[in-house]
Amino acid sequence: MYQQMIFVNLATGDLDASKKFFAGLGWEINAQFSDDSTASFPVSDTIVVMVHTPQKYREFTKKDIADSAKSSEVLIALSAESREKVDELVEKAVAAGGSVTGETQDHGFMYGRAFDDVDGHTFEVVWMDPAAVQG
Repeated sequence: MYQQMIFVNLATGDLDASKKFFAGLGWEINAQFSDDSTASFPVSDTIVVMVHTPQKYREFTKKDIADSAKSSEVLIALSAESREKVDELVEKAVAAGGSVTGETQDHGFMYGRAFDDVDGHTFEVVWMDPAAVQG
């Protein structure tokens, strides 16, 4: 059965720093799809984060590349299997050089936190009680 995938493509000002950051989240680099201008990090079977130098990123778009430290072009949200996993990923992000952004959101049935990577791209990490989703 076909399973649709999402490839999150991000520009980075420092590919080595981005590699170190995403490896610090526990995401292993996929050498087959990485080179001196791109790093590929499978997050799951269906989600891959692709980090590109600005020169490489420009091959995919004619638009200006947003300065992610100053403006937001996209908000990347990832699900987590528990509240503890939300906190764990955010703590890994901070330890790897990222920063916490925004306030912790705790609505009882839903819990979320957010972090910025080394380039300022924002990732939200959210847990939702499966019982709340079902009904």
